[in-house]
Amino acid sequence: MEELKTADLAGPLELFPPVDFCCVYGSALLPNNNDKNSMVDYILGVPDPIKWHLENLERNRRHYSTWMVRLGPRAITRVADGIGAGVHFNPFVEWRDKVPLVLNLTKIKYGVVRMHDLAMDILTWDRFYLSGRLQKPVHVVIDNWDVEKVNLINLKMAISASLLLLPPEFTEEDLYAKICSLSYMGDLRMLFAEDKNKVKKIVEGSFKLFQSMYKPLIQEHVFDGLLSTSPHGKQAAFKQDFCLSATSSLFSCLPWTVQRRISGNYESESGTMTPQIAVSSREVAAKCVRKALRRLVMVSSARQAVSGVLAAGGVNAARYLGKKISKAWKSRTS
Repeated sequence: MEELKTADLAGPLELFPPVDFCCVYGSALLPNNNDKNSMVDYILGVPDPIKWHLENLERNRRHYSTWMVRLGPRAITRVADGIGAGVHFNPFVEWRDKVPLVLNLTKIKYGVVRMHDLAMDILTWDRFYLSGRLQKPVHVVIDNWDVEKVNLINLKMAISASLLLLPPEFTEEDLYAKICSLSYMGDLRMLFAEDKNKVKKIVEGSFKLFQSMYKPLIQEHVFDGLLSTSPHGKQAAFKQDFCLSATSSLFSCLPWTVQRRISGNYESESGTMTPQIAVSSREVAAKCVRKALRRLVMVSSARQAVSGVLAAGGVNAARYLGKKISKAWKSRTS
């Protein structure tokens, strides 16, 4: 598969009002994807979703379900924020480019999110929805807010969480697979509506992209003595320090949404209650990470699923779920 060009992926943006951030992802972009009917997924970051949806309804009314059109931009945003995980998705949007692309870019799905909410999720994992998506390779098309730089914090936290969940010895592929799996922990769709080999396919299809994202950050852990590395075929093998100080160091790098799962003590400093985290063992830290991420993902994925049904309407929702279940069934019977 030829290298994807940003200009190619930017084509559908001609349809929309201006955005401050745009990234493209999805199985359709993977070289090992055999489903030629896969939609290409877009995330669009905007400063004011109500204003953006108002203008987009004037341009692209057919992208929205009938009842969302009737309710208007305020209701669209309320559903996304109050019921969903802060993102409104329009699926099955037809796109026809004038020039043939390196992939069959005929149908897209795009999600619209407030830039502030995107930044907060990246930095705090308060919803662990788009932050989880941005822990995997994506194609950034527009980035007026330097989201890629901010996302480095998200990537560092993903490494810390993954190391706490991995055994003392593991390969580079094991690490990327664990990072990739974080945002699927607790996702109810993985039980019946997702390809059981999804994580494996993502890592295999994007291995070099994972390396470009994470290798410099992994080297920081090697430099700090938390990891030692050795060759393992075409990839690296790692050994990690399992001592309590190393565990505490990794755990302290995680956002408070995860750290607070350990029933901690609090100490007042100038009238402010601040967490005092004491990790007693690697097992306790790993259990805390699993519990926190499963809950975050379960809540966000369930809320977004309900929001998606309401936003897309019955026909589109059934169509989308049908495609997901069909793909999941094939992966389990092949």
